[in-house]
Amino acid sequence: MSVLVVGSIALDTVKTPFEEHADLLGGSASYCAVAASFFSQVNLVGVVGKDFPGEHVEFFKSRGMDLAGLQMVDGETFRWSGEYMVDMNVRETRSIALNVFEHFNPVLAPGYAETPFVLLGNIGPDLQNHVLDQVKKPKFVIADTMDLWINIALPELTRLLKRVDMLILNDGEARLLTKETSLVKAGQKIQAMGPRFVAVKKGEHGCLLFGENGDFFSCGAYPLEDVHDPTGAGDSFAGGLAGYLASTVDGTVKFTDLRRAVVFGSVLASYNVEQFSLERMRTLTQKDIQDRYDGFRLFSHFEEIE
Repeated sequence: MSVLVVGSIALDTVKTPFEEHADLLGGSASYCAVAASFFSQVNLVGVVGKDFPGEHVEFFKSRGMDLAGLQMVDGETFRWSGEYMVDMNVRETRSIALNVFEHFNPVLAPGYAETPFVLLGNIGPDLQNHVLDQVKKPKFVIADTMDLWINIALPELTRLLKRVDMLILNDGEARLLTKETSLVKAGQKIQAMGPRFVAVKKGEHGCLLFGENGDFFSCGAYPLEDVHDPTGAGDSFAGGLAGYLASTVDGTVKFTDLRRAVVFGSVLASYNVEQFSLERMRTLTQKDIQDRYDGFRLFSHFEEIE
């Protein structure tokens, strides 16, 4: 089955303690869509300016994406610049220029409304709700969010949570949204706000998955010797998770499906951080993904995720 991916598409400048690169392909939709494309066909919805490099469009096409929903308008593409500290979990935004993204109106292309799996990337909850107003009986809806929307758009976010099957957010955002210090309490409290499932990302410490009837799964992060660029790791996780579900689930999504999906999402995120931007994804193979998934099972002693 296909995945509808909606979010930002950007040109990033990223600085780490060791390197700095400019005009990189970025944005939540880019990472989500590319990661999902390793498992399923992707319908991509986003907006770019006339300055958006054609090579990035060709990369999307090479991943088999349907780009009927990719709007190219007059103006400049959304740009973001950030710097990572020695602790790669700590990031500082240096500049943001919304440019054409400021007036982004996600209108679904013909046929997109029937896409069974929907992944709403990290954009304003008003836009996420606008997308859900257009889709028709989706099988499973996943939404990502961030602290900005919790702080400035809580009513719209609260409305969104009643309309989605799964929310993905990080540990700090979960605590901010619920005012709980315990992530277990936070996950349960978010479920009570609407979504059947909640995934709380913990960066290099993995992810907590909350399901119905008290179901719970803790997934570690794949141990890496070198992290070059953490940008988009969370989006790659969400995309890998959504793509895997779309490729394997025919009926109702169950907790056992999500446990495997979380591991595959973590695999995609682990590969993404090995190079800047989406460069590692250009050379990634299905064998690489399966090998690292098998490695997860081995070091986790969790054979039953099969």
